[in-house]
Amino acid sequence: MADHEGSKLHIMMYPWLAFGHMIPYLELSKHIASRGHKVSFVSTPRNIDRLPKLPPNLASRINFVKLPLPPHQNLPENAEATIDLPYDKVKYLKLARDALQETMAKFLEEFSPDWILHDFDSYWLAPVASKLGVSTALFSIFTPPTVAFFGRLVDFAERTKAEDYTVPPKWIPFKTTVAFRLYEILRIIDAVTEEDDNVSDIFRLISGVERCDIVAVRGCSEFDSEWLKLLENIHQKPVFPVGQLPTTAYDAGGGHEPTGDSWKDIKAWLDKQETGKVIYVAFGSEAKPSQTELTEIALGLELSGFPFFWVLRARRGEADPELIHLPEGFEERTKGRGIVCTSWAPQLKILSHESVGGFLTHSGWSSVVEAIQFEKPLVLLTFLADQGLNARVLEEKKIGYSVPRDERDGRFTREAVAESLRLVVVEKEGNIYREKIKEMKGLFCDQTRQDGYVDTLLHYLHCHKSIKYGTQTISTPELRASE
Repeated sequence: MADHEGSKLHIMMYPWLAFGHMIPYLELSKHIASRGHKVSFVSTPRNIDRLPKLPPNLASRINFVKLPLPPHQNLPENAEATIDLPYDKVKYLKLARDALQETMAKFLEEFSPDWILHDFDSYWLAPVASKLGVSTALFSIFTPPTVAFFGRLVDFAERTKAEDYTVPPKWIPFKTTVAFRLYEILRIIDAVTEEDDNVSDIFRLISGVERCDIVAVRGCSEFDSEWLKLLENIHQKPVFPVGQLPTTAYDAGGGHEPTGDSWKDIKAWLDKQETGKVIYVAFGSEAKPSQTELTEIALGLELSGFPFFWVLRARRGEADPELIHLPEGFEERTKGRGIVCTSWAPQLKILSHESVGGFLTHSGWSSVVEAIQFEKPLVLLTFLADQGLNARVLEEKKIGYSVPRDERDGRFTREAVAESLRLVVVEKEGNIYREKIKEMKGLFCDQTRQDGYVDTLLHYLHCHKSIKYGTQTISTPELRASE
């Protein structure tokens, strides 16, 4: 589908202000730009400066648009992403973004894109774009099971208590365990409840899906077939999987933060370790364990006997007053066997190293895909957002093993951490997890398959873009035939 019928699209990308969202949006942007289309990637100045560098061959086709975030009295200075804030302050980022409606209308009028791909939080954007003749796609970095789990707005209104989210919903016609544990939904209860000054995340997501022209979702038909069909049935509009979007690193001293000589030092340590025995521990840019959880994770790693490399977020931004601490004597007792890194670390490079034999992760989908890229078996420990639903999918398909926890309050022990790591990395009973990861690599990371998903989406975007004639806007599904 080269050149997509000879004309080029202009697509605007508008991701949520979290790196777990911006990076998949950037990956899709690179795929689109590699086909010769123009991409305008809109985010705040500081976030754009923190994004990975672009390969030179794509730099001229992806235009980074720096859109300052309106000030909010409850947002600290320079807080432009979730990584900069304690969890209870993140809602103010959404409120600040909501204040951009008039600015975004002017942007869309000035840039005049054919399509805008927007994230879950911008539920107000589709009506604004429609008035200006710009077609909209909600691009969900949440997987098809997650989006389908929440259903429609009418379904959302019927769920009145946390327990309603701990069972698969009635509109799922096939057998599944995909639902939250009680402790998982209680941690994010603000995501499903309305407040005086903010609408809930679930309302934002479902309303955005119902208002947009089409839905694009991170996933693939071979892995998510039942869920994708269900999504189309629920919302009665086209749903396009865009593939798993495995991260494509371009090493130009970029990344979320400059690495300097850090990788050299990390690699030197990894090179000294036994093949397949190092545990890599990282919980993404969002999750911060409680002090009790941190203690049990640390002592579980110590008890396991494995060497480990742990990327630890001791606080969420400078405004976070609650600094968590490693157990007394832990670093001395594990000196030489383990490294605790409290700054940014090159996750792709670490996962690619042969000494890494397992990944203790929060079940964020980008981390899952990166683990599959390098065939690293998964031990799951969920904290926030959609991570619980992701974990159920991974458990069902025997791709990951969850650390056993109390179903109501989420407590877990150091023994459970150590035993889970041993099972998945070395024990005979965990062989299924090690083998399944290898099986999934071809499904998740095959370049031809990934290209096919992007080409199918672009074909549709090209054929159904809106054309403005004065104040009148018409959609042109017949465009391809006429050209």
